[in-house]
Amino acid sequence: MAIADNKKARFNYTIEEQFEAGMVLEGWEVKAIRAGQVQLTDGYVVVKDGELFLIGCRINPLRTASTHVHPQADRTKKLLMKKDEIRRLVGKVEQKGYTLVPLNLHYKGGRVKADIALAKGKDLHDKRETEKKRDWEREKGQLMRHKISSPRKDT
Repeated sequence: MAIADNKKARFNYTIEEQFEAGMVLEGWEVKAIRAGQVQLTDGYVVVKDGELFLIGCRINPLRTASTHVHPQADRTKKLLMKKDEIRRLVGKVEQKGYTLVPLNLHYKGGRVKADIALAKGKDLHDKRETEKKRDWEREKGQLMRHKISSPRKDT
């Protein structure tokens, strides 16, 4: 079950590979995520000193949060993956045009996990092509529903 999806990621990037990473979160962040107060749209993943960090993921604190904690909505979150996976990602990201983007947040075994993708940016004409395909699929579905719902008139 996805908690939050980054719908722009699949539109703006061509997804090459997909990975799952754990997240280091504070208590108020977990509560806010459970309440659905998370936004991934502007998020991206960077590699610093052999570690992965999620930047730009906004978790809005709940109003009922503790008074002694001062939450930061745009705090950088550390992602947890195995070292060999991180090394492989670093090698690919250093290639021209590749980047790491978050696709979604979900629960796995009671923990919050992030799906991240090795992606390559799309050109404008690729985005237009994706939009045309999506529009055609929608139109085709509408035509099929209309054809099925209206019975044939045999006289």
